Amino acid sequence: MNINESAENYLETILILSKKLPVVRAVDIATELGFKKSSVSIAMKNLREKEYITVSDAGYISLTPAGKEIADMIYERHELFTNWLIHLGVNEKTASEDACKMEHVISKESFEAIKKHIPDLKK
Repeated sequence: MNINESAENYLETILILSKKLPVVRAVDIATELGFKKSSVSIAMKNLREKEYITVSDAGYISLTPAGKEIADMIYERHELFTNWLIHLGVNEKTASEDACKMEHVISKESFEAIKKHIPDLKK
């Protein structure tokens, strides 16, 4: 599963939006990320070609099982790192921004080791 940071961010955003909205469209992703719709359309084409998402005739975007697996992994990392940093005294905005960077570069092995040693910090 070799995927770049940008694609991971898009998949994570689709996951988050799918929890908030009845359907996810490219315009929703563009709004959420502050990107142009044309940039999002190109990214969606690439994700569709890699079979991480499906797009209905109506333009509704859904994660495939492979896409959801990646999105869940990135989202779990983001949540854990954000909550851990907040617990350490970092303000919420900075914690979330730093978690967004950390979630993409850490290996699965290192993340699992850290996860075992960080107490449950859910808000």
